[in-house]
Amino acid sequence: MTTPTSSEIPFLELHEVSSLIRARQLSSREVTEAMLERIDNLEPRLQAFAAVMAESALAEADRADSLLARGHWLGDLHGVPVAVKDLANTHDAPTGAGTTIHADFRPDADATVVARLRAAGAVVLGKLRLTEGAFTGHHPDLPTPVNPWDADTWSGVSSSGSGVATAAGLCFASLGSDTGGSIRLPSAANGVTGLKPTWGRVSRHGIFGLAPSLDHIGPMARSARDAAIVLRAIAGHDPADPTSPLEPVPDYPQHLRVDRAPVVGYDRVLAEEHFDAATIAMLEDTVEAMTGLGWRALEVETPGLEAAAQEWTALCGVETAGVHSETYPARAAEYGPDLSGLIEIGRGLSAVDYHRLLESRRSFTGRMRALMADIDLLLLPGIGVGSPTIEQMANLGSDPKLFAAVTVPTAPIDSCGMPSITLPAGFTDRGTPLAAQFVAGDFAEPLVLAAGHAFQQTTDFHSRHPEPSAP
Repeated sequence: MTTPTSSEIPFLELHEVSSLIRARQLSSREVTEAMLERIDNLEPRLQAFAAVMAESALAEADRADSLLARGHWLGDLHGVPVAVKDLANTHDAPTGAGTTIHADFRPDADATVVARLRAAGAVVLGKLRLTEGAFTGHHPDLPTPVNPWDADTWSGVSSSGSGVATAAGLCFASLGSDTGGSIRLPSAANGVTGLKPTWGRVSRHGIFGLAPSLDHIGPMARSARDAAIVLRAIAGHDPADPTSPLEPVPDYPQHLRVDRAPVVGYDRVLAEEHFDAATIAMLEDTVEAMTGLGWRALEVETPGLEAAAQEWTALCGVETAGVHSETYPARAAEYGPDLSGLIEIGRGLSAVDYHRLLESRRSFTGRMRALMADIDLLLLPGIGVGSPTIEQMANLGSDPKLFAAVTVPTAPIDSCGMPSITLPAGFTDRGTPLAAQFVAGDFAEPLVLAAGHAFQQTTDFHSRHPEPSAP
């Protein structure tokens, strides 16, 4: 690969810049300086970063270069600049979790995922903005990240900063979290590849939670191959998180080949009932691309996604009320309306109501596992309404059809904890991204990554990028 110019560096895929650093065609400092310069130019417009950690990032880059000069290569993340959602603790920068209450909280230690990224040689550029407490709305006193494709287009929910920064070439990959769709929705909205692992596959130690039994941590990147590299670094059991499983961690980047043609389930009735025309057309094109790969498409009936999506808010609200019990209602006036509304829902639920929700969740999870026993992958959209505008999404809470289109393909997959990958899969008439989602059974991350990689070898949607300009 020829050495890229400084203007070409930001849109390289992670594995490409990794190869250039390893071959010493580029130094980590050169790459990091290029990214920091781009952040400096575009951040006033895009508002993706809660904190830019320039000094520590350059020190980490120099350390990576020094190690490489002595013949020590730590792997595919060695010297590569990434960024993390600002709900992951960092010992060298505050972790505000999208709130004003915790804006100055400075942890003593890194979250496990951050520590693992650094141990793998990654350079942490900074902390990325998120909605308040990782729910649906940004705190009224804090900026909202701007979609780099179109300022009037929604940038997604909680991991919006991660989606914007990755899409705009401000980092080569980022960490997001997904409780009801917050890796998948911003990945879809901003045209990047997002992986939601199996619940527990990635440690939540040192993560500011929204709803612990629904929270998933995962990578957002330019490609499935890049997501596999990040997942390999952050996955695995963590003694500090007793909910993390003992399952061994595969070498995900080495398992990017689909060994046999998978059976992909697609619920056309669900699509026609809940998704808009642009989304359905994108899904049909995806089915055509899959069959072109020799995969088998099978029409299925999904088991109660609509009901699971409707029940998600109350389930989330109970756990969120517990997470915020030390500051809510004592400091309720400092909360924004979306997060405080969710907490009030949780606080208002009876034990009997909550028990019924838990039983319904267990039943839904069992039915999903039965479905996945008959197919390899389930095809859903990343968002059920094609590239919604900010104006449209202002009606999310009052428009039941819009709420269903957004939550039906996302929230239930958190409830059952299964892994999925969100992939750029088309564009609207106004040039903004559309995305497909592949869901698989528990711990089938190698399959969704391999399927995503195969899809991206036959399409070029993931390689296109926005051209945001400085303000």
